[in-house]
Amino acid sequence: MKITVLAENTSSSADIGCEHGLSLFVETGAHKILFDMGQTALFAENAAKLGVRLKEADIAVLSHGHYDHGGGLRRFLELNKTAPVYLSRYAFEPHYNGTEKYIGLAPDLRGSDRLCFTDGQTDIADGITLYSCNDRPRLHDCGSANLNRMENGVLLPEDFRHEQYLLIEENGRRVLFSACSHKGILNITEWFRPDVLVGGFHLMKYPCGDALRDIARQLDRYPTDFYTCHCTGAEQFAFMKQHMRRLHYCACGSSFRV
Repeated sequence: MKITVLAENTSSSADIGCEHGLSLFVETGAHKILFDMGQTALFAENAAKLGVRLKEADIAVLSHGHYDHGGGLRRFLELNKTAPVYLSRYAFEPHYNGTEKYIGLAPDLRGSDRLCFTDGQTDIADGITLYSCNDRPRLHDCGSANLNRMENGVLLPEDFRHEQYLLIEENGRRVLFSACSHKGILNITEWFRPDVLVGGFHLMKYPCGDALRDIARQLDRYPTDFYTCHCTGAEQFAFMKQHMRRLHYCACGSSFRV
């Protein structure tokens, strides 16, 4: 399985742009999958530079309804005329950072006939499954991080019910794509116990101290290879790397095989 990073906070090359967001192009033995579309159309510009043909994607997945992952959705629908886009049925709920900054998706895209709304478990293809995990117990409480959703005109703390996870099972290995891990990287790792986990840990606001060290050490107990990025935070990654044996960073423009 080959994974190419089309959008991320940092870049591996001066020729490749970066932004706060995430977009991954995943090539399995049978499918080409776009996982998230970044904040803008940058993912498509980088794809062209990297020789990634977005028109050939036969599946697209939106991990959750935040702008830094679905801001490029309109551009993808323009470039690729056939691939279904799988996203949570809660993805178009209004999402806010604090009380005033809207961080949700463009509402007018909701009516696109390309969108396939999901909930619970969704089997996309052989060995390719989406999970919301909304019914699973969260052993580690991560809070809402000052993020909110609008329901019936009232702002409520996020429960991240719009976040979903992509599990690909191929050649006897289980590879999980988690994007931002809002429901807690420790919870998600325990739920799936994958061979490989790719995505952000949402720890960028954590001080590099005892709490972050404890998280790193707990993750290191799993026999999982972690490829992290985006909302983990560069400083936090460097700190966690001291306490984890199988932690890697995937910057924009990089490709790796798992």
